[in-house]
Amino acid sequence: MFTSVDDVSARLAETGYLASPAVATSVFLADRLGKPLLVEGPAGVGKTELAKAVAQVAGARLVRLQCYEGVDESRALYEWNHAKQLLRISAGRDETWDETRTDIFGEEFLLARPLLTAISGDEPKVLLIDETDKADVEVEGLLLEVLSDFQVTVPELGTITATRRPFVVLTSNATRELSEALRRRCLFLHIGFPEEELERRIVGLKVPGLNEALAASVVRVVGALRAMDLRKVPSVAETVDWARTLLALGAGTLDETVVRDTLGVLLKHQEDVLKAAAKLDLDAV
Repeated sequence: MFTSVDDVSARLAETGYLASPAVATSVFLADRLGKPLLVEGPAGVGKTELAKAVAQVAGARLVRLQCYEGVDESRALYEWNHAKQLLRISAGRDETWDETRTDIFGEEFLLARPLLTAISGDEPKVLLIDETDKADVEVEGLLLEVLSDFQVTVPELGTITATRRPFVVLTSNATRELSEALRRRCLFLHIGFPEEELERRIVGLKVPGLNEALAASVVRVVGALRAMDLRKVPSVAETVDWARTLLALGAGTLDETVVRDTLGVLLKHQEDVLKAAAKLDLDAV
């Protein structure tokens, strides 16, 4: 998909995703080496958006497996359409069981879930396995065959192998340590909070109506909040939301009243709001 690291940066920027050199390099290598990319970091720094931007750049279909506690094989790989199978059995009352069984366990009755969908067909795809750390440890075993050989084994049909490999992005907020077997199959990228200059560029791109001085103030205040011992520091997504909030309010500068009244856009816990209101010194930022 990409000819160079600079090509990655330029084409992602066209979608509105400003990639750091580390991000652009990792995407280029994942594409060139055909390896899944494991992206780790705090919530709201652009891990999921990276997969969406790559799909947009490549003109590829985005296939998303949203992980959560309790997700299992039927949600991740495939399941059989039992209702349709029962209708087929009822319609073939005069057939032997062997004849019926051969039919009802065909592809017509197979419901492909994200992992199987991603390796099926010839169209370009980006497989996003989102919040991998929220899934049970057992789910990682389901991923190993797909990420190693890009194939899925269906006992009734045999092994289905990808004719065109998808670009794979796994994201993790690091709430649980992923297995070494899974990590070994991936390239690793950590996305943290961006440098001040890059975050100003992001705000300028996402909120073009905000003047540069106010955008710079927004980024500095958010940086000061991240330096505090808060339960949940503001993410890049919340920085952008705050910038949009200030623009909607018509605020030309940051003063104590505006900041105090809008802290709920940045901080999501009352103890964090109280701590920030008490400790934040606008004159120092």
